[in-house]
Amino acid sequence: MSGAVTVAREAWGAALPNWVLRLAEACEETSQNKVARRLERSPALVSQVLRNKYAAELDLVEELVTGKLLAATRDCPALGELPLDQCQAWRRRARVFNGANAQGVKMYRACHRCPVFLAEARK
Repeated sequence: MSGAVTVAREAWGAALPNWVLRLAEACEETSQNKVARRLERSPALVSQVLRNKYAAELDLVEELVTGKLLAATRDCPALGELPLDQCQAWRRRARVFNGANAQGVKMYRACHRCPVFLAEARK
């Protein structure tokens, strides 16, 4: 059985992005199931990305992996510097207004003024 790094290299070839390589390395360090749980996604999604078979856009998966596994950050107008995956989670929640708590209201307003959220909404 081939390791995740080998699978990714064979599937992606010379175009293997650094974030996919890091995803494969993380799978080899623990397991694909554990990495999927850490990313809060299915093992099938991880497998499809490693095999370059993921049918949807990879932008959000890349942001999730770089935030969780590579500690990439973004400067948030409301919260300051935060991991990309947390920014993604706030943007997802900000699609629908929920006045249940002050933090949610604050982030709804901040996200709707943020260029990242606005660019994503235009897609």
